[in-house]
Amino acid sequence: MDDRTPAPSGDAERTRQGAAVNAPPILGNVPGAYALGVFRDRHPALVRQVRDALPYSPDRLEALDRLLEEAIADKMQPLDASAHDFATWLTWGRAYLRGRWTDAPFLWAESFFYRRLLEATGYFAEGPWRGVDPFEPFKQAELTGSIVDEELASMDRVAALPQREKETALLLASLWGNRADLTFQITGELGEDKAADLVVDDGELLWSLVHDGPPGTICVVADNAGRELLPDLALIDHLLARRLATEVVLHVKPQPYFVSDATPADVLAGLRRLSGAPGEAGKAGVRLRQALRSGRLVLRTHPFACAPLPYSDMPDSLRDDFAAASLTITKGDLNYRRLVGDRVWPSDTPFEGVTAYFPGPVVALRTLKSDVLVGVAQEVSAGLDATGERWRTTGTRALIQGRA
Repeated sequence: MDDRTPAPSGDAERTRQGAAVNAPPILGNVPGAYALGVFRDRHPALVRQVRDALPYSPDRLEALDRLLEEAIADKMQPLDASAHDFATWLTWGRAYLRGRWTDAPFLWAESFFYRRLLEATGYFAEGPWRGVDPFEPFKQAELTGSIVDEELASMDRVAALPQREKETALLLASLWGNRADLTFQITGELGEDKAADLVVDDGELLWSLVHDGPPGTICVVADNAGRELLPDLALIDHLLARRLATEVVLHVKPQPYFVSDATPADVLAGLRRLSGAPGEAGKAGVRLRQALRSGRLVLRTHPFACAPLPYSDMPDSLRDDFAAASLTITKGDLNYRRLVGDRVWPSDTPFEGVTAYFPGPVVALRTLKSDVLVGVAQEVSAGLDATGERWRTTGTRALIQGRA
């Protein structure tokens, strides 16, 4: 298997530099589990939303209806044998295909669902729907309206803050930006905006990694497009404008994925939104466009970004990218699941242990929208559990978690 199609994970049988992987994968077949709700409720709702979002032709509507029936029946079918990546997905998931969605590892099955959704919309097929992002209407809606205008205007106030306060504001804006995750919004699951706390705050570590050494390459692994991407771009602009990084490499998805995940087209849409705004937001947009032209801001995609595998299985080409960086910042819940492994870890499992394989300093910015969690003291997680709040999955808690 070549560098572009990594082998399926074998980490259940091996160690990561002394940190034994002995926690079972998260599954969707546990009554009352968050993952079960994703398969039973969110995926059918999402297929219906996608079906109605664009004027698909009868053959595409029929394919979407079949996927909807499959999701409701909890019966997983393979890709069509003519698909360009049929053999790859067969290698990754031969044991799960034609079984129940809920019986497969959550990360694998959720990833495969989105690949099947692209198949149903004709994203990779010959014809008029080839290359058409089925989530584009939701992403564009995120970038319009007075709320976004107000958020961009707030960059004027942030620019006037003392340096330390400015950096804290930019970091927290990037962190909490993924509370606007479109997967939650279009299926109506997010509910009222609630005040939330950080369950881990390694913000000082992040800034020490940025400030204490000579400027180098910083990798940012993006999560969502739309409103979340704008504060990410503002943070990147700060790193470049203050020359805290010689180069920022922004990793995005090579194709639509998980509804709102950012692609190169989404980055360009975000830059257009910034550049068209007045004040500091517009200035940042202009600087970032120039940074792309000069090579100080680099957009990068890799096939592994859409693989149903943890980062511990990353191919050498991606590992080399991260190894060359002075810091890698991963954004969002999905990247966290892939970073630590989507497993039923005890919450106090050391973050340093499960990420020991990662080839350099790494900091995760994540609002909690799934069950996986490490590096949180048992008394903290037990205290939050005692409140009765579904704090691990509703996006009302967050973390900044890293290691040097």
